Amino acid sequence: MSKRVLITGAGSGLGRELAHCYARQGWRVALTDVNDEGCKQTASQVEELGGEAERFHCDVRDLGQMQQVADTLEEKWGGLDLLINNAGVAGGGSFADLDDDEWDWMLAINLKGVINGCRIFLPSLLRSKGQICNIASMAGLLSAPGMSHYNVAKAGVVALSESLQAELASQGMAVSVVCPSFFQTNLLDSYRGSSATLKENVAKLLAGSPISAQEVAQRVVEGVEAGQFMILPHDEGALAWEFKRNDPESHRQMMEQLAVKMAEKGL
Repeated sequence: MSKRVLITGAGSGLGRELAHCYARQGWRVALTDVNDEGCKQTASQVEELGGEAERFHCDVRDLGQMQQVADTLEEKWGGLDLLINNAGVAGGGSFADLDDDEWDWMLAINLKGVINGCRIFLPSLLRSKGQICNIASMAGLLSAPGMSHYNVAKAGVVALSESLQAELASQGMAVSVVCPSFFQTNLLDSYRGSSATLKENVAKLLAGSPISAQEVAQRVVEGVEAGQFMILPHDEGALAWEFKRNDPESHRQMMEQLAVKMAEKGL
């Protein structure tokens, strides 16, 4: 019997590339997104690659919609072997410029959406001794200025993953958290922020990444298969995280200097 994976935010970007990876391995791949056309395209690609696809319109903020997906997969597939909480959005701006709507939007999708996925699918995954893979970001580890709400949401995903790993290991389940740096994707399609210049700078960082979404996806798949907890797809990201852990004071000073430079540029 083929293994079963659910990928949220599968209509484009990393979610689509992850779907391709599992399709090539013959998995049954369930796809969710609020972008119906993108999700439909990913489903067709999964089938062309030899996988079986089920697709759903699903907003990860909506527990009712998530539960409907879980109920359908329980009926059709008997549950899941792997949940990948990938759906997310991007945003930037200084803390002083972020209002309630920006904070609520970011936390609801990037953090609460991951919590919702874990809550809804945990019973099925416990039965199958399956795995959870949460997509966070290096932003959740390094906390650069100009994106506090994004940092907080992604740091929350890391903390949630650490808690789940501790609680679920004795029950035969593995948890992974992925912290990629910038890579070539369409994340800016969802970007919200008051500074057009900051968005342009982020776009340059995305375009200049040394690895593609396809390469990130492959590293994620390999890390999950190996039972790795923290997956750092970018070599430079891994080095930056090691530097912060070894010398947190120097890292703090670097972030302060970066904040000053951003302010001078009006970011």
